[in-house]
Amino acid sequence: MKDGKLPENVLKRSVLRQFRLERDDVLIGAGIGADSAAVRLSEGEVAVFCTDPVVWTDEADAKRAVHAVCNDLACTGAQPVGLLLTALLPPELEEPVMRRMVQLIAAECESVGIQILGGHTEFTSAVSRPVISVSGMGKVCENKMIYPGGVSPGDDILVTKWIGLEGTARIARCNGQKLRQHFPAYMVEAAEVFDAYISVLPEAALAAEYGVTGMHDISEGGIFGALWELAESSGIGLEIDLKRIPVRQETIEICNFLDINPYQLVSGGSMLVAVPDGGSLVCVLQAAGIPAAVIGKAVPGNDRVILNEGERRFLERPARDEIHKVV
Repeated sequence: MKDGKLPENVLKRSVLRQFRLERDDVLIGAGIGADSAAVRLSEGEVAVFCTDPVVWTDEADAKRAVHAVCNDLACTGAQPVGLLLTALLPPELEEPVMRRMVQLIAAECESVGIQILGGHTEFTSAVSRPVISVSGMGKVCENKMIYPGGVSPGDDILVTKWIGLEGTARIARCNGQKLRQHFPAYMVEAAEVFDAYISVLPEAALAAEYGVTGMHDISEGGIFGALWELAESSGIGLEIDLKRIPVRQETIEICNFLDINPYQLVSGGSMLVAVPDGGSLVCVLQAAGIPAAVIGKAVPGNDRVILNEGERRFLERPARDEIHKVV
């Protein structure tokens, strides 16, 4: 392809035709000449927006691109409505490959009931790999909005599912041959599909109805980064029991083998929740088939402490994600 915007015929056949889901509350969606999107909101309803970039490496990045923004929206209590996509593609990328990328993203959107509202696609020699920027829009009733900074001393801190899911899956796919020389094939194969758990929409919806004081998806920087950000936004301290943090054995084995820290590994699919009665919420989540565990409490002051069998260490500011050492 030549540098520049897509020709209209290519845009129609390889991009717009892949978008099948249309929501009733979307008044203006993707189309030729449609430079803006419009969504109907009722009185007392708030529109929520977020954005995330993804550098495309394999087909699993379609799932990662969609759920990165959906999970951010869900942590405010919002229902995701639609996405705007900007794709910057290297000129050597063939049209069928681009069409497949769009199909995968569209299918992932359909799986969670959100509409692709529009965007921009162009080929440019400024990039050597596809870069997908995803902007998400959701809506929530104003009186049910969950704001950053709402966590109070005494709140329980819980984690849903397991940390390191997204990172483990990406590492296993990128280092499969090396890992299979050390681990049984079945273990590596199981790890490769951990991002099947990447959506936090089910647990966020249940938690939002339960009266939580804060929610934060565990993404870049891992659980340690997310804990710091949760505490920093609310101006509170933390006491967290390291042994209570749920982590799959596959993640532990792979991280040990590659000498990386699972607690600083990107963990899309897992969410931090602050709530006065964490034990009751854990029961609600588990009844819905969603694993969860209370890992500690919010405390007065600014000390963010990690407890490990009697040892105390202070949580540090978020470090560079461990994924960059091996992927």
